[in-house]
Amino acid sequence: MIDPMVSLAFAVYSSKGAYALLLGSGVSRASGIPTGWEVVLDLIRKAATLNEDNCESDPVAWFRKKYGSEPDYSKILNVIAKTPTERQRLLRGYFEPTEDERDQGLKLPSAAHKAIAKLVAAEYIRVIMTTNFDRLIEKALEEVGVAPTIISTNDQLSGALPLAHSGATIIKLHGDYLDTRIKNTEPELAAYDEALEKLLDRVFDEYGLIVSGWSGDWDIALRAAIERCPTRRFTTFWTIRSPLSEKAKRLAEHRQSVVLHTKDSDYLFEALCEKVQTLQEMAEPHPLSAKMAVATVKRYLVDPSAKIRLRDLIHEETEKLFTELSDPTFVAKTQLQPAEEVTRRIERYGALCEILLSAIITGSYWENGDTTKLNYLRQSRRLTLVSPSKGQKAGAA
Repeated sequence: MIDPMVSLAFAVYSSKGAYALLLGSGVSRASGIPTGWEVVLDLIRKAATLNEDNCESDPVAWFRKKYGSEPDYSKILNVIAKTPTERQRLLRGYFEPTEDERDQGLKLPSAAHKAIAKLVAAEYIRVIMTTNFDRLIEKALEEVGVAPTIISTNDQLSGALPLAHSGATIIKLHGDYLDTRIKNTEPELAAYDEALEKLLDRVFDEYGLIVSGWSGDWDIALRAAIERCPTRRFTTFWTIRSPLSEKAKRLAEHRQSVVLHTKDSDYLFEALCEKVQTLQEMAEPHPLSAKMAVATVKRYLVDPSAKIRLRDLIHEETEKLFTELSDPTFVAKTQLQPAEEVTRRIERYGALCEILLSAIITGSYWENGDTTKLNYLRQSRRLTLVSPSKGQKAGAA
């Protein structure tokens, strides 16, 4: 039986851009980011403290009794912080790291966020849906030079290009932490605006789905959007750490999902990124020209993870050249016509050596001694190449 992780990697690699991510709070928990409901409960505690009350036993019940309504993110913020500036400063503490937290690696993009960013940069993933309020995905994408389209409000949605033309897109289903309109409570999560419903209908119809860190229990409107999609153009991969709840199990069965048990989101996306990258490297054409070889060597030299690929490139070209130079046409006993045969052989030697010699010269010139320590003259047991002397044409030695 094929490992589901292998199936996922093949699916993402072979259907480039056809899979969307659905990320829940589990993806950001490793970074120390609280869930939206945890933020609400803490805000209620702060409100109770301002009223010189104690609500530890049941913060929600205290809020209902005190204000006569269900806890609402905006209402709670208005109780604690009266101005937009005060609200922003208050919320930053939940989602942005202090110096101490930064030193501990908290509230920063996790290994999962960084692996996702690599997949997006390589255009394997183009659509990310998330129930999280934080900006860790955006920060991870920024680190790899990707500027995504962000959709977290109706205004952004109405002005957004169609997904097919917008490049990388992050759909923040419940909003952004700096916007007080984020969705937290059960009534807020019961239904989306019509425009967002239509967008989700398209995504669930047209894309495959990779679910991670999402329980499926609380997001009523999101469950409904998945349930009303009748088509399954691509596979749904639902990754879990513990058994699915009954609600999530029904959704998974409705989508005919492949359920993957993984250690956590970091492991999942790092493994996926690594396997997709491996498939990509296996499919890359072998350098067919000196210029391609030079470009490949330069790319490998600046990538610390490419040492083995660089060594393999040099070794394979060395073995290839040895085989070609062992051709019977180069046997020393062949009768030579001094002028014509020597000239012909020199030209032939130069042509055969061009790719390897160009790679060696490029590597020797740009290698800094720290990241890659390759002794090019020892890459083959059977062949020694010497760089041309000053003024001598490469390949004519």
